[in-house]
Amino acid sequence: MKVLVCGGAGYIGSHTCTELAARGHEVLILDNFGNASPRVLDHLKRATGRRLDCVTADIRDESALHAVFKSFSADVIVHFAALKSVGESWQKPLDYFDNNISGTIVLLRVMREFGVRRLIFSSSATVYGAPDACPIRENAPLRVTNPYGRTKLVMEELIGDLCAASPGFRAAILRYFNPVGAHPSGLLGEDPSGPPNNLMPYLCQVAVGRRNKLSVFGNDYPTHDGTGVRDYIHVMDLARAHVDAIDYLESKDRNLTVNLGTGHGYSVLDIMHTFEHVSKRKIPFEFCPRRAGDVAICYADPGAAAELMGWHAQFGIERMCEDAWRWQSLFPRGYAE
Repeated sequence: MKVLVCGGAGYIGSHTCTELAARGHEVLILDNFGNASPRVLDHLKRATGRRLDCVTADIRDESALHAVFKSFSADVIVHFAALKSVGESWQKPLDYFDNNISGTIVLLRVMREFGVRRLIFSSSATVYGAPDACPIRENAPLRVTNPYGRTKLVMEELIGDLCAASPGFRAAILRYFNPVGAHPSGLLGEDPSGPPNNLMPYLCQVAVGRRNKLSVFGNDYPTHDGTGVRDYIHVMDLARAHVDAIDYLESKDRNLTVNLGTGHGYSVLDIMHTFEHVSKRKIPFEFCPRRAGDVAICYADPGAAAELMGWHAQFGIERMCEDAWRWQSLFPRGYAE
């Protein structure tokens, strides 16, 4: 199939492109490179054995999208093009509303104009806010604790409304938990611009000497060691799920909303100690106050993804740490190498 990957040069997008290519799909990347490096394209070529076409554009630019849709007759859109930092969303809520919500409206409008009726949407467990119980199922109450999560929930609702109004339009909404890890080749990985907002790239940058110590936000949560518990999932498991979702929409002709996680929760210190074991590096750290909008415990019930798509997470936390460390040790400065 012909697949347009919006935000395809980003962390999860680039890894998904490798899986799309491996399964024989024709891929076009669209990215504004606001939070990604153009060097990703060279790394993708080395990882896949072929250069993937790319257009530099913003999904809020309707005329640019028209040009792309005219030149590339996409069968399906995979939508990663969103700002994604919880902390930053508190500081810049309007930027998040504009990029994530307005961008999605433009993309959906152009999809409808060109008759493209298949969408895979990158959503997030943040739509559940502070859950009543774990593991979290898809029918759990939807509520948010930060502006980033609010944009994801609104985007889901916009997509759902369009599905209801447009016979034949089908969407897969993938609510994933905490993506970590890297491509097994070590050629692709997570390379945030500026200080990392997520745990694994912070661990990697401390281990490689780019940062002095890890900041652990909160050690007074009601968890086994006081630090926040999350469901960490390998980025290649996520990549595979996006391609499985394409197959599901084509074979079942039904909409889909599923959680993507391992179903197990690990604390910040659990991950840090596993990373230390794998990398054989001691990680200096300090406890800091909790971050606004963070919850104590959040992990998935991934049963629906298994039942509906036959998808299961294959990799555990040791493999997640091994692959993340391989990427960072091969490319200490990330894509700036």
